[in-house]
Amino acid sequence: MFGLEAFLRKQSKLEPALLQLIKVRASQINGCAYCIDMHSKDARAGGETEQRIYALSAWQETPFFTDRERAALAMTEAITLIREGHVPDALYERAKTSFSEEELVGLTMAIITINGWNRLAITFRFVPGEYQPAKK
Repeated sequence: MFGLEAFLRKQSKLEPALLQLIKVRASQINGCAYCIDMHSKDARAGGETEQRIYALSAWQETPFFTDRERAALAMTEAITLIREGHVPDALYERAKTSFSEEELVGLTMAIITINGWNRLAITFRFVPGEYQPAKK
């Protein structure tokens, strides 16, 4: 898991802010309070606005996100909820217009990684509220 995080941080061409949005949204879907707390704080520390973080659960109804972010959030939902019907072809094609092939692999790996972390945090009863972002 740490290797995947290192890859995403160092080698992926995805913006750090986009990675945080993905992490918060998947954590919301999975009901992982610890990860919602952690990644909301990290997003804020990285310059994300409270308004956009608060709106993530209803991102489709807001004007706050770019087309690229919308494609990433839609992929996040589809992959996180894969048991409900896979990633639709139209969504995959839409994502390919916003992301290069290499970026799409990184995006998918980011979504898979946060889903794994959510399952670890929920299973091992990580306590939300204690996490603080690293000082930069």
